[in-house]
Amino acid sequence: MKRGMRFSPSQVVALTFVGLILTGTVLLMLPISHQDRQWMAFVDALFTATSASCVTGLVVVDTGTYFSLFGQIVLIALIQLGGLGLMLFATLFSVAMGRRINLQDRMIIQASLNQNDMSGVVRMCLRVAKYTASVEGLFGTLLAVRFYPLYGLKGIYYGYWHAISAFCNAGFDLFGHYSSLTAYVTDPWVNGIISILIILGGIGFTVMTDVLEKKNFSRLHLHSKLTLATTVLLLVIGTVLIKLMEFDNAGTLGQLTSSQQWLASFFQSVSTRTAGFNTVDLNELRVSTMLLMIMLMVIGASPASTGGGIKTTTAAVLVLSTRQVLKQEPECVIFGRRIDHDTIFRAFAITTLSITWMFLAVIGITCLEDVNFLNAMFEVTSAYATVGLSTGLSQHICTGSKLILALSMYAGRVGIMTFAMALTVRKQPSLVRYPEEKILIG
Repeated sequence: MKRGMRFSPSQVVALTFVGLILTGTVLLMLPISHQDRQWMAFVDALFTATSASCVTGLVVVDTGTYFSLFGQIVLIALIQLGGLGLMLFATLFSVAMGRRINLQDRMIIQASLNQNDMSGVVRMCLRVAKYTASVEGLFGTLLAVRFYPLYGLKGIYYGYWHAISAFCNAGFDLFGHYSSLTAYVTDPWVNGIISILIILGGIGFTVMTDVLEKKNFSRLHLHSKLTLATTVLLLVIGTVLIKLMEFDNAGTLGQLTSSQQWLASFFQSVSTRTAGFNTVDLNELRVSTMLLMIMLMVIGASPASTGGGIKTTTAAVLVLSTRQVLKQEPECVIFGRRIDHDTIFRAFAITTLSITWMFLAVIGITCLEDVNFLNAMFEVTSAYATVGLSTGLSQHICTGSKLILALSMYAGRVGIMTFAMALTVRKQPSLVRYPEEKILIG
């Protein structure tokens, strides 16, 4: 089996995204994809296709006014395929055709869904498909009900289009003029539905399957407990801090009532970690709020979800292992369970690689552009964590900077570990064990 496999599972996952991005690039370049029926520049089409396939939301052109109906359908198809993964759709097609899923296929599906083992991966694909169709269908209908009185039949299209964009944590919108959802900052219906979609898409299919099966927090697996606890904690911290930092800022929350400020703060706390929608003007944010958002974007969504970032569980393991060291405890324990050392090492490796990548990307962009560090860091973090929030920098950068952001989106969506392993050749285990020696750290 190993001799016949030309690529490792990590390489197959990485290559499927390359294929999706290139296909999207060609389609978005075509005149039929644009309102003005002109060809789109290759780099701009590549950037947009990468942003859609990697469910990010950064744009170099105004989605709502630049793309035709065909172009918008191409975008939402890229978002859906990129959000769930091409391997999932390939598996569903194979099952529908009655084709047997062999061991190699299961290994690739395992890598695509970010699962620890291969058992039940085909059943997981079927559950993910049913779950996605149900959630997008239900909440797309609710959004269509809200948008129909405003836009007529186009409102129905808007409802389902934005439901897919929100559930896949993409952050693309069709309202035009780079406005995102700022027109609905005080609308609890739109804010609530979009927030629910973002949370359900970003919490991870593994967790949702566990919750639907167990229906009791105490019976959930440790991964699900840690994910849910960390997600709730981040949402609360983000909401409270955004409210405290921006409540008297006339450019953001200052003109809203107290209840509207809490609504806008909650929505931005939800969206900042992974989705990229915004209901306030990001250019008016205070420096402290932008730094908070960068931190939330770095953490991102949860494993096996449609979101990016280092992931909630990775951040939780870092905090728990730090606590273990500070309290000089022999093991890292949470919810009555011990976290193994391999998981801790992997968490530190992911974080180290991610921070290194982002700083190198910031260095590259600040060399190419006349832009301050904060705006460059905000844009790079948004790209790498596949968030999509932007102060507008992406629309005013050179080709080199666009390529840096596109590569960051790709690495962030595929996963930095998968990306790194796809570029390396796996070595055989060494039979030599070297002598141990202490070094000074800290």
